[in-house]
Amino acid sequence: MSRIIAAGAQITIPNQVGSASSLERATVVRLVNTGGTNRVVTVVEGETSNDVVGSFTVLGNTSELLEKQPWQRVYVAAGTDVLGAKVGFSN
Repeated sequence: MSRIIAAGAQITIPNQVGSASSLERATVVRLVNTGGTNRVVTVVEGETSNDVVGSFTVLGNTSELLEKQPWQRVYVAAGTDVLGAKVGFSN
């Protein structure tokens, strides 16, 4: 059984590309959508680039684990109900 290790403070995921966060250069991020509305999460390259790596939907009232590169940043298309935290795994 693997466990999640808290490795950083939980934040509200920014809802603008210009404010996108790397979550302390995380390689694994736990995302929690606390609202009932589905939210699109987008990953962009680098600290100043807005080149999209990919995006996916986090369903309302669910959580997902996102694996990304340390320099990649994350934001949501709208809303303030998606929270994120840098995490790790342990067996």
